Amino acid sequence: MKPVEWSRERLLADLENARHRTINLVTSLSDRQLDVPYHPGVNPPLWEMGHAAFFYEVFVFNLLDGTPSYDPSMDDLWDSFHVAHRDRWRKDLFPGRERTLSYFNTIYDRVADRIRREPLSDRELYLYRYAIFHQNMHIESLIWCRQTVGYPAPEDVKADRPAPSEPLSGDVDIPAGRWLIGMPGDAADYATSNFAFDNEKPGFELELEAFRIGRTPVSNRDFLAFVEDGGYQRPELWSFGGRTWLQTEQDMALVHGYAEPLMRQPRHPLYWRWHDNRWEERLFDRWQPLNSDAPVTHVSYWEAEAWCNWAGRRLPSEFEWEAAALANRPGQPFCRYPWGNESPGPARADLDARSQAQNPVWDYADGESPFGCRQMIGSVWEWTSSQFLPYDGFRVDMYPFMSTLQFGDHKVTRGGSCATSSCLIRGTYRQAYLPSRNDVFTGFRTCAV
Repeated sequence: MKPVEWSRERLLADLENARHRTINLVTSLSDRQLDVPYHPGVNPPLWEMGHAAFFYEVFVFNLLDGTPSYDPSMDDLWDSFHVAHRDRWRKDLFPGRERTLSYFNTIYDRVADRIRREPLSDRELYLYRYAIFHQNMHIESLIWCRQTVGYPAPEDVKADRPAPSEPLSGDVDIPAGRWLIGMPGDAADYATSNFAFDNEKPGFELELEAFRIGRTPVSNRDFLAFVEDGGYQRPELWSFGGRTWLQTEQDMALVHGYAEPLMRQPRHPLYWRWHDNRWEERLFDRWQPLNSDAPVTHVSYWEAEAWCNWAGRRLPSEFEWEAAALANRPGQPFCRYPWGNESPGPARADLDARSQAQNPVWDYADGESPFGCRQMIGSVWEWTSSQFLPYDGFRVDMYPFMSTLQFGDHKVTRGGSCATSSCLIRGTYRQAYLPSRNDVFTGFRTCAV
């Protein structure tokens, strides 16, 4: 018998949830809002919608059935590897709201019908979930697009607060030993209930020395102390890459004419400001007093690295992070999450664009890791010191560009963010971001030196 997560009913529920959330994120915007200004970190919402539908066409209908596309003339335009990023803003190339929505719904109706009537082989199950997870990645990018351009928050935001927890801080001790890293199974094993992308496979054993890691992510209060100590103006705290990033950010401010004073380097995180004698943070389209207890968000790798130099700390490697989060050891039952194998829920993690990383860093006690770390799933993607590289034995997956284009020059982040879909994330998941990215929902936790 297939595990419940691979059932026909679960596939249909995940598909419909992805459809519903995507439609809401797009149709809740006016025609003027859909015409987002160009930004290298976002895509036009209508292109995101069309691209998600096209992915189902390629990996379900083209690959499994050999059927032609809904509109073959549009294939190159919906394919992210054939249309240049800037060209996605060209109104003369792409259909408008109604035609894109019609295409999107047509493809989703066809996928749902196929799931209902066709036998579910292991390969088909894998491809269905692959396409659904791919769409959930784009749901997250639709959410950070709203944050980037200052649009209203998604309708999913509920400002939930789990059961109150007592404040905590400090480190936990992770003992030396041998740990399981990555997803068990062969690199080409598609028929596993423990779904994983190619960069999480094959799982392996690794010996780690003992280390100490923070129980919580770094908070706004922690980061504000660095800001107010002139951290951005102290070159000795910044690596060569960090100093280059500071200069690049200044140059971008000059080019785009940002409202803040131009002839200087950044002095604080991207969405912070000093206003009316207090620190504020922009959350979508509104400014609010800086939430001191919440995790610092929208910081680049270089900012995290500089904070560590200032605080006498360091970023964990991705393997240290995974050992602290999952505590998987050879010969013991494998866990996908810090709390075990039950799916994430609102009491365990800030996911699904519900609370937007606004809860204190010590919240979510029900999602605590075996060693006592909080919020290792959800809230913020956590920077690690590791370059994004393949594991030994890596084999390219059915989608050859899932990982290969990011190997080498990207850093690994772990754990998911407040905007990540709960059906997508797990403790072995590796997200690759360029170290300069601060528009996405990134934060960090640290280790003792």
